Amino acid sequence: MKNVIEVEELTKIYHDSLVAVDDISFSVGEGEIFGFLGPNGAGKSTTIKCVIGLLRPTQGRIRVHGVDAIHHPGTVKRYIGYAAQETAIDDRLTGWENLYLQGRFFHLSREEVLARGREILELFGLWERRGDLTETYSGGMLKRLDIAIALIHRPRILFLDEPTLGLDVQTRAVIWDYIQKLRTEHGMTIFLTTHYMEEADALCDRVAIIDHGKIAALDRPGALKAQIGGDVITVRFLDSGPATLSLVETIRSLPEIVEVSQGEDGITRIVVRQHGDRVIPELFSLAIHHGVRIDSLRLKRPSLDDVYLHFTGRDIREEGGSREELHRARRAQRRLRR
Repeated sequence: MKNVIEVEELTKIYHDSLVAVDDISFSVGEGEIFGFLGPNGAGKSTTIKCVIGLLRPTQGRIRVHGVDAIHHPGTVKRYIGYAAQETAIDDRLTGWENLYLQGRFFHLSREEVLARGREILELFGLWERRGDLTETYSGGMLKRLDIAIALIHRPRILFLDEPTLGLDVQTRAVIWDYIQKLRTEHGMTIFLTTHYMEEADALCDRVAIIDHGKIAALDRPGALKAQIGGDVITVRFLDSGPATLSLVETIRSLPEIVEVSQGEDGITRIVVRQHGDRVIPELFSLAIHHGVRIDSLRLKRPSLDDVYLHFTGRDIREEGGSREELHRARRAQRRLRR
């Protein structure tokens, strides 16, 4: 598979010494859906903005379709479409006017905008509402229009930064369907960021787990899950004293156990090589022997949640006060004061 994006040793440090991206390298193959998975402030948006030329990296090398993105960002922009976290829609215009304006920005003729615009709006189910002011659109419709606008010039690569952030489950599923159609029907390469585990699992051919500006793991979702073992047992004990600590150490020493970790929420996570259902009776026997009561127990196959915990040592969560978000807020406040 030919690589259409190549990133080597990328680092981005902001003026107040915030290290948003820390020496990361990765590549994206042609026709691939590639995902960056991580919480708010992990460095996902900064990475995308460096790749598409909106931010200049502190150091590193970036090539998009063989073009040096750092020295020739204008050329790179001809190959790409980009939909940011915040929709870039003018609510004083209709859906069609927003789309038409973007097409003309890319120097498309009126005829080209008309032909492509209808095709795209029909694909996203917005043709019947094209003449309505976008202030009347729902959040899901605005997100679909934003992605449609990013496609008007027929980019080779589509960048989607948190494409379903804040949307309900039903609308999120609709967006997923559109994203998959773009790849299967049009051969488009798609680079998306998300903090939704199920989104990365459902859409991405490969996933890079990013945390605090570093890539902790990169592979196919299935391969990442296979790396952490077989079944996962999560158990909550009613007691938290010395007896429970002794029980956990005993469990950890069992030959069929790959890993035992205790979360801040009081849940103990046990990774079993295989046949987790056969281990459960032994866990109850050991709990009785140690005089520890079990409040709840659950058996499941590994998920990307387990993968993220394995590689980063913590659960993924939405952190509204993240380093990167606070930094962006401060910069916005400084601009307003000028």
